[in-house]
Amino acid sequence: MTVPLWDIFCRVIDNHGDLGVCWRLARDVAARGAHVRLWVDDASALAWMAPERPAAIEVRDWPAGPIDVDSGDVVIEAFGCELPPAFVERMSQRRPAWINLEYLSAESYVERSHGLSSPQFHGPGAGLKKRFFYPGFTPRTGGLLREPGLLQQIDRFDGHAWLAAHGWAPRPGERVISLFCYENPRLPQLLDALAEEPTVLLACPGWAQSRIGPRGRLRTIALPYLAQDDYDRLLWASNLNLVRGEDSFVRAQWAGKPFVWHIYPQHDGAHGPKLTAFLDQSGLPSTWSRFWRGWNGLGDEAPLPALDATPFLRWRAQLAAQPDLLVQLMQFIKGLQLE
Repeated sequence: MTVPLWDIFCRVIDNHGDLGVCWRLARDVAARGAHVRLWVDDASALAWMAPERPAAIEVRDWPAGPIDVDSGDVVIEAFGCELPPAFVERMSQRRPAWINLEYLSAESYVERSHGLSSPQFHGPGAGLKKRFFYPGFTPRTGGLLREPGLLQQIDRFDGHAWLAAHGWAPRPGERVISLFCYENPRLPQLLDALAEEPTVLLACPGWAQSRIGPRGRLRTIALPYLAQDDYDRLLWASNLNLVRGEDSFVRAQWAGKPFVWHIYPQHDGAHGPKLTAFLDQSGLPSTWSRFWRGWNGLGDEAPLPALDATPFLRWRAQLAAQPDLLVQLMQFIKGLQLE
């Protein structure tokens, strides 16, 4: 039996989130029995993000000239990165399933746009069809990346032992909070609030690390770059997770702990409705909605709510009742092949 081959194309824009999502997808595809070629214009972050790589995944440089291989059975154009014309020309010979994997959003257009096709009338791909596949939070979307057995793995995880093994264990009575954010003028106020109770703050590499320090009852630790699996474990081990972008946003939801999302700020303000759409859909209590909006500069500052995981676990259970993204994507591709 021939092993399916997937081509996944990814461009690194200004952060590592796109590559993080594409690597998780590639690894999940490989774990379910296919071979993957991951084409990326800057793979340097994989040195720390994915130090262990499955043999079924081949990382390739973004093509700059002629293509010397046939396309795979499935071609993923991640986040509208625009495939190299020379590769599209190869696709016209094999006619693979061509999927534009879009950004995650809870906005209403996602359900309307999920699964739509874009026939190609001109250029090297004339005669092919590109399909749009939208991740999302409802049954009328493509779902979220979730490896088989993930929630069971989380439930068996000993967070305190993992933190202790890395030298990051909380002292008696301390709560554990992870921090991963974009530049945010409200960080000092957050640190002051955290300092009111015994807290160990584990700050990921980035802007915030140079701005943290002990204050009051707040103890801070600057973390090194973590592989994806270890970042996930950090989320599982913490009492509160402040996350940013898309990849860590999804992983925080699976962790089932209280979390706050720092959405990528856009100059045209499009991040505001996007944040509101998620808050409306998730049904998180108003205390959390106010804090999220304040943290994102979209409302007045609000006090940090009590770290009760109940509404976050309820939301996770709702998401877990849906098939994961790769299951849905494979079913979608199978339907295309029957057309």
